[in-house]
Amino acid sequence: MSAEEENVPEETPAETETAKKPAAAKKRSAAKKPANAEEPTAEAAPEMEQKPAAKTKPAAKKAAASKKTAGKEPEAATDATEQTDESVDEPVAKASVADEPKKPVRRKPGQPPRRRVVRAHARYVRTSARKARMVCGHIRGKTVPEARAILAFTPREVARDWSKLLESAVANAENNHELLEEDLVVREAYADEGPTIKRFRPRAMGRATPIHKRTSHLTITLTPDA
Repeated sequence: MSAEEENVPEETPAETETAKKPAAAKKRSAAKKPANAEEPTAEAAPEMEQKPAAKTKPAAKKAAASKKTAGKEPEAATDATEQTDESVDEPVAKASVADEPKKPVRRKPGQPPRRRVVRAHARYVRTSARKARMVCGHIRGKTVPEARAILAFTPREVARDWSKLLESAVANAENNHELLEEDLVVREAYADEGPTIKRFRPRAMGRATPIHKRTSHLTITLTPDA
């Protein structure tokens, strides 16, 4: 054996296995990496470091906006107070439906003008409607003085009730409608049947005869003479 061969150390089986392991690991890492992948250079490193800072910008903007709005809230409150003070000093009148003027009702071309009508009613007068109608036919269409004279000389008991009702209608026209007695005319005078009161009267041989006590409702209508 030569001297060179004596100086070369012999490799053990353990050393050969350790030498093979790094080579296999390098092959696996090279297989996993894509072909187009590039290793980060020194220029790309600052950009990677700056990306987290860019993400934090919206949060900083939101904080600044919240500070601005927080500073503006007292101003809005003062504006509201100023508006309320102005509204108190200068109240605004609201227009209601009742304040609006009513439009006059227009009359048709061939329609006669409307007249004021004054009425008076007498209810449950103790007389029959037939007897009352025999008197009211005489005063219909007459003036108030003429109707008053007719009722004063009519020989019937119901004429007294008609005269009382006539005076009531005249008083309504003078006090409520400011009309004169001399200008009034009896426009309507009619009698309606009222309820009948039923009674019985004893007769011969134990019999009972019915009695009907009639009532009536009297009405007079006055209008100013055209």
